[in-house]
Amino acid sequence: MPSTTRRRFLRPAALIGAAMLAASVTACGSSDTPSAATSSSASASAPASAAAGVLTVRDPWVKAADKGMTAAFATLANDGDTDVTITGVTTDVSRAEIHEMAMTDGKMAMRQKQGGVVVAARSQAALEPGGDHLMLMDLTRPVRPGDQLDITLTFADGRTQTFTAVAKPFTGAQESYAPGHGESPMPEMSMSPAS
Repeated sequence: MPSTTRRRFLRPAALIGAAMLAASVTACGSSDTPSAATSSSASASAPASAAAGVLTVRDPWVKAADKGMTAAFATLANDGDTDVTITGVTTDVSRAEIHEMAMTDGKMAMRQKQGGVVVAARSQAALEPGGDHLMLMDLTRPVRPGDQLDITLTFADGRTQTFTAVAKPFTGAQESYAPGHGESPMPEMSMSPAS
């Protein structure tokens, strides 16, 4: 009789564990998490990403902002055999550009990245604070923590891929995505959003 009772309790526990594993794989899109500091609530690439097969988008997020400018970040993995170049970006909350941090007159400055972002074959590229990122300018509405934004990447060969990024508060460097951002030095930055 004790063994029957034990089995009755083990089966639901096993089913719950399997359901949780399936949900986490579906939500994350990958079991490889590049940073422990990234919140597990971040949305992975939208179903269109998998269907397009261009890149795998991991841990996409956007810095929450009330107005003006903000930025989107993610890790982009190219599992293919040829390099992929991202040449454009669009979103329904603002106009957008691919930006980079570069030395200008001895200072770190933000500017539009000429030639786009190349994700080499069988490697990955990071869009992150203090580095390459997707700049969202002239927001048409506030981007609040928890909002989900659809972002579409355009590639050099004309293909596109849409993914969903979750907005998060980010106070790492108190950086400002405001007019004139390309003319001021960029402070040292933390690489993860607030949870």
